[in-house]
Amino acid sequence: MKHLLSSVARRMATSEALIRPITMAANLLMSSRGCLVTFHRGASSQAWEKLPNRDFYLDLDFLDQFLSYLTERGWDVVTMEEALHRSKLGKANDRFVNFSVDDCYRDTFEEVVPLFRRHNLPVTLFVTTGIPDRTLPLWAAGLEDTLLNNGRVILEDGAIDVPTTEAKQAAFHRISSSWDGPEAAARYAAFCKLNGIDIDAMHWKHAISWDMLEALRDDPLVEIGAHTVTHARISSLSPAGARAELQGSRDRLIERLGVAARHFAFPYGRSGDCGPRDFEIARDAGFASAATTRKGLVRNGQEAFSLPRNTINGAHRSLATMELHLTGVTGAAARMSGRV
Repeated sequence: MKHLLSSVARRMATSEALIRPITMAANLLMSSRGCLVTFHRGASSQAWEKLPNRDFYLDLDFLDQFLSYLTERGWDVVTMEEALHRSKLGKANDRFVNFSVDDCYRDTFEEVVPLFRRHNLPVTLFVTTGIPDRTLPLWAAGLEDTLLNNGRVILEDGAIDVPTTEAKQAAFHRISSSWDGPEAAARYAAFCKLNGIDIDAMHWKHAISWDMLEALRDDPLVEIGAHTVTHARISSLSPAGARAELQGSRDRLIERLGVAARHFAFPYGRSGDCGPRDFEIARDAGFASAATTRKGLVRNGQEAFSLPRNTINGAHRSLATMELHLTGVTGAAARMSGRV
């Protein structure tokens, strides 16, 4: 049954004709529902095709289309604060979507927020404070940038040629998999030295800065929340360590930007990454909500500290796929297959 449901969901994602009856039924049967959607980075369609880590990016040309689609079909795009308010009210026939950007990079400031402004729609930014503080090495971004802009790169065990987009993508996934873990920063620093990369310049080529966040702070369409200090997997930390990540990120946003930072999003965010202990820590840290990446819909009376969110990325470039999120099909498929 699990495999059957997943297979059906995959087929539906390629066909808007198959989705339309489900959408109509959902509108009739669900008097009120919300869908929280998250992504990390954004790039134009043309740029996206060439990126070594392209599934980490949302195609912004598709996002532009999707925002228009939502407006035309009567969905309200709201802040996280408003999403919580509506989930408590449970108003009949209320349909709303929240978009959140996790981590926050330079393209959040230069590309993503301006796109939402053009639609006059709000967006929530969950900031990992180690990025603007320059304490979190952006090794994946630096590795990707180096592969994208060079035909050959030097590794500790020798040089490799990456002449094509396919070769760059394969190299990125192989190298990043071998680096991922506590030694990633050291491996990346060695890589930069071997390839003559200015590690600070590379950081600021991709990172959002406090100056950028200050420029966004007073924008009525921008809501700023917290996403830890170091992007740690919270369930792996001691209670004190987890509290330091949550409270530390909120305190830093309040100190640096003077914002309320009422909302939090867990890095990774699946059931193995955060649980009841961590939800209570978020509550104790003074947040009004905490979001996961467990797929599903926000319904009337939703628990505020284990909010479901649907991650979208570069592979999600069809309106049919988006409707699977909006109708809750992807959430049901994830629960049936145990991918929560």
